[in-house]
Amino acid sequence: MIAATHLQGLFLKNGLPVVAAAAVAAISTAGAASVTLLDEDDVVHPPHYPWRHQGYFSSFDHAALRRGFQVYRQVCASCHSLQYIRFRELVGVTHTTQEVKDMAQDVDVLDGPNDIGEMFERPGKPYDVMPSPYPNKETGRAANGGAYPPDLSLMVKARHNGADYVMALLTGYCEAPAGKEMMPGLYYNPYFPGGAISMPPPLQDAGVEYEDGTEATISQQARDIAQFLSWTAEPESEDRKKNACKYLTVLAFMALSAGYYKRWKWSPLKTRQIAYVKGTHGASLH
Repeated sequence: MIAATHLQGLFLKNGLPVVAAAAVAAISTAGAASVTLLDEDDVVHPPHYPWRHQGYFSSFDHAALRRGFQVYRQVCASCHSLQYIRFRELVGVTHTTQEVKDMAQDVDVLDGPNDIGEMFERPGKPYDVMPSPYPNKETGRAANGGAYPPDLSLMVKARHNGADYVMALLTGYCEAPAGKEMMPGLYYNPYFPGGAISMPPPLQDAGVEYEDGTEATISQQARDIAQFLSWTAEPESEDRKKNACKYLTVLAFMALSAGYYKRWKWSPLKTRQIAYVKGTHGASLH
């Protein structure tokens, strides 16, 4: 505000319009507000967890991806969608082709119009996207007290340190500290901006029964779903790393071949010796 007042005085002193001074004051005030938001003390940064898939030559733990998808279907899918993931993308990652076909057929998909211009429902197919729990956002807000559950397809990419954030958020529910007033319907989570989140704790010990017999603790479920959402954010990650290894290997051989060819081609020119003998040209004339 001091900077804005000073600038406003300069504008008026130089005879510029008052509108310009007001604009500068508004910009300065907005900048001060943004700094205040960045200095909030009620947001805890998530710790860094060791993730297998974050190395340059590392791949996902596909057993964890399958468990994470199970957590999503049994816990998260009732509120959150995966609108950018199709059933067929799970083939070879978490399930077999037949398992994906059977899974898709269990879902009724609205399709159409047909020959008479009417919409109809049909069994899902592998090329269909994951079903959304709500037909539209208004229905989702009405079912969740006005807060629409966000889509989880790109959640890891949309948050700073995404996998760490998801892991810390799902395991960070606790009692509000003294002096922290919580509105009805909100839950305290120090990793959520503001500390108050409308989503109740979604995970419970033994909340799911893993097919591979892994003990389904809260931390295990949170770790599995965090890895699964890391894959949904970048389903092409492993293929990209494989292709990068191939391309870099070929590029290295091409660079060596080009360097060898250059040295072989230019070696006669670079090693030749040109000598000039004084008076030779004049002597030949006589």
